Amino acid sequence: MREGKKKISDILIEGIADIILPTIHLLTASGIMKGILAILVAVHILEDTSETYMVLNAIADSAFYFLPVLLAVTSAKKFKASTFTAVTVAGIMLYPTLTAVMEAGQDLHFLGIPMKSVIYHSSVIPIILTVALLHYVEKFFDRVLPEILRNSLTPFFSVLIAALAALLVFGPVGGFIGDGLAAGYGWVYALSPVLAGVILGAAVQPMVIFGFHWSLIIIGMNNLAVNGYDTVLPLIGPGVFAQVGAAMAVFVKSRDKGFRTTCVSASLSALFGVTEPVMFGVNLLLKKPMIAVIVSGAAGGVLAGLSGARAMAFGLPCLVTLPIFLGEGFLMLVAGCALSLVLAFIITYFMKFDPDVMRAEINEMSNKSKEE
Repeated sequence: MREGKKKISDILIEGIADIILPTIHLLTASGIMKGILAILVAVHILEDTSETYMVLNAIADSAFYFLPVLLAVTSAKKFKASTFTAVTVAGIMLYPTLTAVMEAGQDLHFLGIPMKSVIYHSSVIPIILTVALLHYVEKFFDRVLPEILRNSLTPFFSVLIAALAALLVFGPVGGFIGDGLAAGYGWVYALSPVLAGVILGAAVQPMVIFGFHWSLIIIGMNNLAVNGYDTVLPLIGPGVFAQVGAAMAVFVKSRDKGFRTTCVSASLSALFGVTEPVMFGVNLLLKKPMIAVIVSGAAGGVLAGLSGARAMAFGLPCLVTLPIFLGEGFLMLVAGCALSLVLAFIITYFMKFDPDVMRAEINEMSNKSKEE
């Protein structure tokens, strides 16, 4: 049983290394750009309604918005599917007409079948599952179609089936799960803000892996529009800072100059509110630091829940957006975020693992997979 679990764990890590890691440095750079842009707006050097801001924001945000396209490329390589077909399917998921309707919260129907509104930009899991399916769809049609028809009809059926699977199955399933988690949060917060802080502080970063966190963010935006304040966003903060603390402990433990650089740059991106690089490139990759993130996020969530802090404007919790939480409970919220950072550092530092050895093992598994 232990051996079986180990094999499953190895497969998951190998998948992350092969699919996510090639995008990490680009996402880190984009996260830093987004952070610099947020600082320029915060100190009133740049207005977020200006045309200059619009151009710079497009430059900073493009890699995140079109992340499914980037992952379509790396997933196609991993699953041995057609890169161009995979990218085409990702493009369908981000097609402007569909995106506009879905972001407005309007459900669609395809041949009478309801299609739940899902936000696909910046998502990870739907495109990976879709490309995994694409591999088998392409193999099937390459096998059953006559050679004279294969070059044109295999892409035709592959795009059609994979795109419909993404829009009707993979995306909506994640959306339903996210909505359920968001509804559960509302019930728990009404019962006990502290309990909500513990649960959300622990769960929000794992939710990011699957894209489930978007449902919580939508609730936060709706709360701001209806009530003028929100209680979801403050409870997300400790998890963000926990990612930074864990990665900095890995930085101290590592002796690999290149990996240490990744830890620092990814942590800087997380301080600006973009945690994907630090999670996929460091903490989740090494597994044990992610455990520290979950535990520390829950601990900081206690203080965040006790604080009663509210967001008075929208912004993903990070160092530069802390002013949106100014008011009652602000200092306790900051203390909760600081606690998560420090505790994650301490737990990760004293965990028994060698980040360099683990990375070498992951790279070895990845190379073996490519050879096969």
